[in-house]
Order: sequence, then structure tokens, then C-alpha cells
Amino acid sequence: MRNEHDVTAVRRGRAGDRPWQGIVLGLVLGVSLFGCIVRRIAGPQLTGTCDGACAHYVQCKPGHSEPDGARCVAECPSVFSDRDSLMAYESLACEDAVEFVDGNAAKTAAHHRP
Repeated sequence: MRNEHDVTAVRRGRAGDRPWQGIVLGLVLGVSLFGCIVRRIAGPQLTGTCDGACAHYVQCKPGHSEPDGARCVAECPSVFSDRDSLMAYESLACEDAVEFVDGNAAKTAAHHRP
């Protein structure tokens, strides 16, 4: 048998008794959704660094192999001389990014998907 104290404790746990929680949850979800939309519209974040350029290359390269990433990091400083050229590379579509590094015969990860 329940007493008044038990019923009050159960009522306190209901979301309807605390509307501020719903408001906070709504705000958090709204901000998260807004961040995703902005990232989608703005495109990839361009770093202007060899790390960023090589991360883009490895992401586009089929298999995302570690040796390709290590080779990219080793060769990058001798290929790109400034931040603007690195940002231009990072903004390339995957097919063009892989072709720039590997030549015309290379295939991107997008072409290898079944």
C-alpha cells in the first residue's frame, strides 16, 4: 500500500512537473541540429596544413591506408609551399585530390563502393 509520500515522490519524477527540462532539451537539440546544418552548407573545414591536406587525401583514398598517409605527410612540405595552396588542395573533390597525388590511374574511395 502506498502512502502520500510515495505518490509525491513519483509525481516529482514526471517531466510534466518540470517544463524547464523540456525547454533545455529542445535548446540543446536545436543547437546541435544547427551546427550540423552549418557544417553541411559550409563544407569541409580547411586547415591549410599538411595534416589537414593528408587527412583529406587518406579519407578519399580507397582503403584509407596508413602507409599512404605517412607518405603524404613526408612529401607534403616539398609539394606545397604555402597555406593557400594547402587549402586549395583540401577543397578539391575526392577524385581530384587522389588524382593530384597518385596520378590519373588512381581510383577514389567513391569509385570503389559497391
